[in-house]
Amino acid sequence: MEPNIFDKIHDIDLKKTMETSYIDYAMSVIAARALPDVRDGLKPVQRRVLYSMVELNNGPDKPHRKSARIVGDTMGKYHPHGDSSIYGALVNMAQKWATRYPLVDGHGNFGSMDGDGAAAMRYTEARLSRISMEMLADIGKNTVDFMPNFDETEKEPTVLPARFPNILVNGGTGIAVGMATNIPPHNLREVIAAVVKIIDNRVEEDRPTTIEELMEIVKGPDFPTGATILGKAGIEEAYRTGRGKIRVRAVYNIEAMANGKSRIIVTELPYAVNKARLIEKIAELVKDKKLDGITDLRDESNREGLRICIELRRDVNANVIMNRLLKHTQLQDTFGVIMLALVNNEPRILNLQQILEYYLKHQEDVVTRRTKYDLNKAEERAHILEGLLKALDHIDEVIKIIRGSANVQAAKAQLMERFDLSDAQAQAIVDMRLRALTGLEREKLENEYKELEAKIAELKAILADEKKLLCVIKEEISLIADKYGDDRRTAIGYDEYDMSAEDLIPDDDIVVTMTNFGYIKRMSSDNFKSQNRGGKGIKGMQTIEEDYIEDLLMTTTHHYVMFFTNKGRVYRLKGYEIPEAGRTARGTAIVNLLPLMPGEKITSIVPMKEIDDEKYLFMATRNGMVKKTPMKEYSNVRKNGLQAIVLRDDDELIEVKATDNTEDIFLITKKGMCIRFHETDVRVTGRVSMGVIGMKFDEGDEVIGMQMASQGECLLVVSENGYGKRTPIDEFTAQNRGGKGVRCYKIIDKTGDLVGAKLVDNERKIMLITNEGIIIKMAVSDISIIGRNTSGVKLMSIDAESGIAVASIAKVRESDKDEDEEDELLEEQDGEETESENTEDVMAEL
Repeated sequence: MEPNIFDKIHDIDLKKTMETSYIDYAMSVIAARALPDVRDGLKPVQRRVLYSMVELNNGPDKPHRKSARIVGDTMGKYHPHGDSSIYGALVNMAQKWATRYPLVDGHGNFGSMDGDGAAAMRYTEARLSRISMEMLADIGKNTVDFMPNFDETEKEPTVLPARFPNILVNGGTGIAVGMATNIPPHNLREVIAAVVKIIDNRVEEDRPTTIEELMEIVKGPDFPTGATILGKAGIEEAYRTGRGKIRVRAVYNIEAMANGKSRIIVTELPYAVNKARLIEKIAELVKDKKLDGITDLRDESNREGLRICIELRRDVNANVIMNRLLKHTQLQDTFGVIMLALVNNEPRILNLQQILEYYLKHQEDVVTRRTKYDLNKAEERAHILEGLLKALDHIDEVIKIIRGSANVQAAKAQLMERFDLSDAQAQAIVDMRLRALTGLEREKLENEYKELEAKIAELKAILADEKKLLCVIKEEISLIADKYGDDRRTAIGYDEYDMSAEDLIPDDDIVVTMTNFGYIKRMSSDNFKSQNRGGKGIKGMQTIEEDYIEDLLMTTTHHYVMFFTNKGRVYRLKGYEIPEAGRTARGTAIVNLLPLMPGEKITSIVPMKEIDDEKYLFMATRNGMVKKTPMKEYSNVRKNGLQAIVLRDDDELIEVKATDNTEDIFLITKKGMCIRFHETDVRVTGRVSMGVIGMKFDEGDEVIGMQMASQGECLLVVSENGYGKRTPIDEFTAQNRGGKGVRCYKIIDKTGDLVGAKLVDNERKIMLITNEGIIIKMAVSDISIIGRNTSGVKLMSIDAESGIAVASIAKVRESDKDEDEEDELLEEQDGEETESENTEDVMAEL
């Protein structure tokens, strides 16, 4: 019996077969599945879904269609794979938290940030979003190449026209074979502005654009979920090389609760973080005792936005808990940027400049092809119109030829011969209706012909001049930015580990204010303008009930600001680390910036540029203790603070000054007593010490301020009812520390107790702050100089019966430039009689 030919065994080399099969598979995944094209930023499945929707006439102006219909059409015509991959791509393009500018408008359950899947495709509906119509604009005008589909029964586009840079705007992620891509989403306005910059440089200056110019415009990724990017080093590396690590942190706030407890409120999460899994992780850390101090954990998110509430035990430090959460959970996450995309069907790692230039090249190609298509159509129509107008000029003869012909072919042949027409023109004439013979119709044809001639000239000019072509692209892309652009959602903050951060921040003068309840902010120094003595002031800060501004100082963004607390601890921040806020904003709670203990509050703020070995920190407490310690002992302030002074149980630290061991120290009490002694009278003690007695006083009295003789020529004191005066410091003779001092202010019912004391020079300005947050700024020269045992003059209009009182005073420290400007302003105001009395005028001026 003869053996069956199908039973024959073929010997093959397994190594070669595996190599060829695997390389074919790998190339297929790389080029036709997992990676986006640099031109439209889409993977094949996404492109096919969008094209199917356009073919279904499923645009934003039409009703939603069943997702199953869209998936079925895509699978049957273009994508011969499982329906789950097609529906997955459709869902992803519709999710607002996954796609920065959704390309699909979904209707129904499309999942959630908790990782819930979308409903089955038979239940959901979809249509194209408005912005996705820009991806498909002019696709019917031969703008892109088409290729046969899998069974060669249909044609599908190889790329979409993509009228905006979707590759950067919506980003993309994909795992191929041996490579992966992870392009973050960006802000539409910023990316389009970068493309416009490239166009402007080419059109106006005939030069390429540098990556530095582009990085000034494109600040960084802009995630749909918001959050904060830490530092610019990762962004810069990613934009320059195509690879980089960007650290993203959740947006949170620490709030005080009514019962003395505090809570952490999280309002924005890093991109692609599963909220439900994050909450489970936090609960797991609490359960495993890795995180102590959390009493309640709730997800309070709703349609308005995300909100995770983490309630803390009364005795724990909210900042310590937050730091542990950032370390152990995805409240802080790393986004690994790999800007890999297909360029001519080859995978390439691209930097920001290359991506934008490839995109612009694609747009030049699209607009050139569209212009050629429009020109061809316009010329065809102009050709027809020429024939019609020629026929109308000889209409009687045309009618005679047509009537005398046996059939249409004969009529066309005669017309072509008689009037030298083309076949298309002759066909148009025989198809012409009788109404075309009216004068109005003829005028219409003539006007259309003129418009077409102008259009043809314009289209030819665009094709002849590359710069005109670029200007067309610029105009169209700018319209898209205006129409669909929105503000950034992701803020770019400072990273404490990023050494380049400080170099990026200008060294500007700033005003730092802090309230009694611990709200802090920084403002530009030009927020406040001078008034004359006796005015009502301007609103300097929006405070909550019973809160008032306690500290106000001038420094710069690069100075260290040392924070001393009533418990005798010290913390420090750079000026730029204090969040900036508007003049009337409340600011940020200091507990968000410093790990303060329960019951601890800031009592003194000292700005300093650097630690000086020759300098000392001089401290005073409420009970009259003083201490002098070398500044170098405070050079390494840890994140969780440092012990600055040892205090008795009933005492608090009230003031700290930087000195050079040559100063005279003044201590002033609220009952109007003052002592002056030499700094050398206080021996140097270590950081962890109590100090020595600086002043004794009667029961019920307490120290309200400490000043140094070098700070001014006169002692300015202000009482709670707005009275004050200046007294020359010569009237206070130096004595040994530990005495009761001499009277510096005569307290009567009208004045109330002293609330502030500063040593001032004549050219200085001061600010008075009330317990309602009203600030008045005045020149010291306006305040009377009178003797020690007097009550002074009225500095500020205070309605004492309403419970309003001056809470504190602050000296304004400004650069010479600012002083000159302020003095000029002051001189101008001196000539205006009503200015100082009229709050509204000053407000209007601001």
